[in-house]
Amino acid sequence: MRFFKTFAYFCKQESKIKATKHIKMAKIVTMGELLMRLSSPGNNRLLQSDRFDVNYGGGEANVAVSLQNYGDDAFFVSKIPTHEIGQAALNSLRTFGVHTDHIARGGERLGIYFLETGSSLRPSKVLYDRAHSSFCEATPDDFDFDAIFRDADWFHWSGITPALGKGTAECVEQACIAAKKAGVTISCDLNFRGKLWTTEEARAVMCPLMKYVDVCIGNEEDAEKCLGFRPKADVKNGKTDADGYKDIFERMAARFGFKYVVGTLRESFSASHNGWKALIYDGKEFCVSRRYELSPIVDRVGAGDSFSAGIIHGLANGKPTKWTLEFAAAASALKHTIPGDVNLVSKDEVEALMNGNGNGRVER
Repeated sequence: MRFFKTFAYFCKQESKIKATKHIKMAKIVTMGELLMRLSSPGNNRLLQSDRFDVNYGGGEANVAVSLQNYGDDAFFVSKIPTHEIGQAALNSLRTFGVHTDHIARGGERLGIYFLETGSSLRPSKVLYDRAHSSFCEATPDDFDFDAIFRDADWFHWSGITPALGKGTAECVEQACIAAKKAGVTISCDLNFRGKLWTTEEARAVMCPLMKYVDVCIGNEEDAEKCLGFRPKADVKNGKTDADGYKDIFERMAARFGFKYVVGTLRESFSASHNGWKALIYDGKEFCVSRRYELSPIVDRVGAGDSFSAGIIHGLANGKPTKWTLEFAAAASALKHTIPGDVNLVSKDEVEALMNGNGNGRVER
């Protein structure tokens, strides 16, 4: 009798497993440059360092890793060289389960960025060495966008990609056209980088691309530099009244036809101490997330990418707007505690912080 009960139990568990396997995961495509990150150890300055810590990352790649960690099906599109350094970068993505089927191989070099992590009154600093990298010299001919977006649910790109050059800007546009043709939702993190292009160059390229975008993500600087919208707020001095953003979110949605406008608010008291919260407008409701006190900050690079991934995960899986915002804000708050570009947290850990478990007690 005991045997039959045990047998029945395992049959039931197997049925549950089979049922779980048939649950469709969101297929999300991101496209951008995969970089080698060379950072000075601890809080050392670059000019005093005789060695560097090596990581791999990049805006859209970081998003893909987070999404894969949350159980989504993440595909990363890029171009990297065929030599050993390129392979090491590719392997770093595969470690996290990110699909690399659509990464083109070729070109001379992998892009690099150097990071000096600031502390207290000294800000962090990024230096780029990515000119003539494989991805910077990519063109639409390197990719089969119709195949890439077959059965896809979502496409994400950031303003960093078109800032790299004419070829990558054309890649973004052709990818957006193919994604729209396939009925794919498109999100963009505006991600203005003053070391890559000017405000005038950014607006000339980014504004025309907004006609393809359903979900626009950024902070106050991004909105102003890329699209010409300035909120009525003084973030540097801690004046972050959400009402100062509601008006521009509504105007951005009206001008470009965005279904969602999403923003982050960072109160920068020092390099080691920030305040953090986020906002979202879905065409009807304007929501503000819980505020997080971030101190001490371990590594803030990739925080915006972890936020974008949280927004995409929630919306792509049909979660309510408020839940999505809180999930993204909590995910990004956790990223500030983790060294490296990528956010190495699970969905359960993010939800635990969302639900108020942020005391840092040892889990035994």
